[in-house]
Amino acid sequence: MTPLDVADWRRRVFALYAEVRETPDAAAAHTRWRTVRDELFLHHPASALMADDRPGFTGLPVAAYDPAWRFELDLEPAEEGRFDYETGTDGLVPFERIGQVRVPEVGSLDVWRLTSYGGGIFVPVKDALKGRPGGTYGGGRYLIDTIKGADLGSDPEANTLVLDFNFAYNPSCAYDPAWACPLAPAGNTVAVEIPVGERYFGVS
Repeated sequence: MTPLDVADWRRRVFALYAEVRETPDAAAAHTRWRTVRDELFLHHPASALMADDRPGFTGLPVAAYDPAWRFELDLEPAEEGRFDYETGTDGLVPFERIGQVRVPEVGSLDVWRLTSYGGGIFVPVKDALKGRPGGTYGGGRYLIDTIKGADLGSDPEANTLVLDFNFAYNPSCAYDPAWACPLAPAGNTVAVEIPVGERYFGVS
């Protein structure tokens, strides 16, 4: 994996999410998202999928689309907060809390901004299925990570964010421990089960 491989991966992911945002049928957009991510994980040199796992790979374990899990939510004020994630490769990655969203029947989630170079909005989530067999990744999943292209849309004038839990995905460290990934802090941990999005059955 070279720096140009990583740049190409980012380019493809940004293009994929742009396509998702422009597709009016959210279920069709989700199908496209699944298809492209499966292709990238299997064939791209910057994939987090380990080489030994590729021969038996048949696709990432993503649940069927459920429109009940798509929301456009107000970004509400929250107390100032910060968390720093220490990585072995990128040093200390700092985040500051810029607000929170209240998800119906789920609870509140903190919304973070990466304060180092590049900025970016970051919303992870860890739910009650974490760490269970056939459940979700123990460290949580990502809903929004705009610096990596994972952006389902926002309205700056209305001060809202689109959160669609069907697009929740595992961080790269779920597939290769060599990757260093910020995990969901306490303000992004909820007590309910979120049955949609990418699950964690290991590589299928």
